Amino acid sequence: MPRGNAPQSKVHYAGKEDDFVVMVDGADAVQKWKGDRSVPLAQVVSGFKIFVTHKHGAQGVLDTASKSTLENEFGTTNEDEVITKILEGGNIQETEYKEERMHELA
Repeated sequence: MPRGNAPQSKVHYAGKEDDFVVMVDGADAVQKWKGDRSVPLAQVVSGFKIFVTHKHGAQGVLDTASKSTLENEFGTTNEDEVITKILEGGNIQETEYKEERMHELA
């Protein structure tokens, strides 16, 4: 979990069967990648994990997407291709965790 006022950025993609989330290094990194595809995905995403929220939008419980879920939604299990589609068609969301809010969550 982020510490202090560390922002958390993600891209939410509303699919036909489920909602998908990829954690990213920030909106700026995504925008830079969209403008220059020579930027490696490793400089955009925070780990190569694709999550599903079971149709609960960007705020739902994040579970790792199964290969069959990826195949059904995107027509491939290649994670680089899926992440690319999510970054292209998803919405960037940034949240900031404040120190006092973290104490409320504890």
